[in-house]
Amino acid sequence: MQLHDVWFVLIAVLWIGYFFLEGFDFGIGVLTKLLARDRAEKRVLINTIGPVWDGNEVWLLSAGGATFAAFPEWYATLFSGFYLPLLLILVCLIIRGVAFEYRAKRPEERWQTNWEHAIFWTSLIPAFLWGVAFANIVRGVKIDAQKEYVGTLLDLLNVYSVLGGLVTLTLFTFHGAVFASLKTVGDIRDRSRALATRLGVVTAVLALVFLTWTQVSRGDATSLVALAVAVVALAGALGANLAGREGWSFALSGVTIAAAVAMLFLTLFPNVMPSSLDEAWNLTVTNSSSSPYTLRIMTWCAAIATPLVLVYQAWTYWVFRKRIGTQHIAEAH
Repeated sequence: MQLHDVWFVLIAVLWIGYFFLEGFDFGIGVLTKLLARDRAEKRVLINTIGPVWDGNEVWLLSAGGATFAAFPEWYATLFSGFYLPLLLILVCLIIRGVAFEYRAKRPEERWQTNWEHAIFWTSLIPAFLWGVAFANIVRGVKIDAQKEYVGTLLDLLNVYSVLGGLVTLTLFTFHGAVFASLKTVGDIRDRSRALATRLGVVTAVLALVFLTWTQVSRGDATSLVALAVAVVALAGALGANLAGREGWSFALSGVTIAAAVAMLFLTLFPNVMPSSLDEAWNLTVTNSSSSPYTLRIMTWCAAIATPLVLVYQAWTYWVFRKRIGTQHIAEAH
């Protein structure tokens, strides 16, 4: 295995980590409308991710930075062709972070309500658009001989990509509901479990259709294994949720996300961005990668920095591991 292959795998791992962690972040944001009955319960949900949401977004920065450094041609084509959707995701992430920090700065109901609306929409929109983006990457887009995207925004909105967006939206919301039941106490915990069951059923139907479609059109034996793992893990997450085993349910919903993302990358390799115009114009790990010297330097840096980041983030989750409920929310909030 050459270094460009190694970095393709590492980038896949970074995206898996991002969707695993930011997935329940997005889900919690969506649940502030679907689950919370009053302002105190919204505050409980927001507090479950309050200490960790910004750390979770570091995985996105790492994935984007690694793509830029390891595969500059892939980065250039992706960010120019998907400019508007990715810009919308970036704007949503900025507004979402501001909303988390500013929501409780003033006591007026209108002030807090507006920020709560912002949290909901800036969680829902990226959760949907990430699925649309990755579905298009797997399906293939209009790339010409100069490695430039020559399609339009409407070309990105097709049945397959919209289905992919619905899968990520429902899967992240299910992941968030399971996380909420794991991190809360009282009535909101029970309702989180009940909602997770309903969301899980919808997610299972959509995910099975999307992943089967992907397997039939572009899959092989290795991607079929990943598909099977995703299906079994999702079924296990639903079963564990029904049995009240919230920790197992959360772990298995995370495995579902990891296996589904892994399957998409397995169907891509050795391509990183197929061309729907001509297979000869596909971007591959070979024709879009940086020089071997650059990849060697990146490998040493990653080997030193990655364990430190993982240890620090694991410590953060350990420190803030306790459950919370409405009784922990001060009346002023």
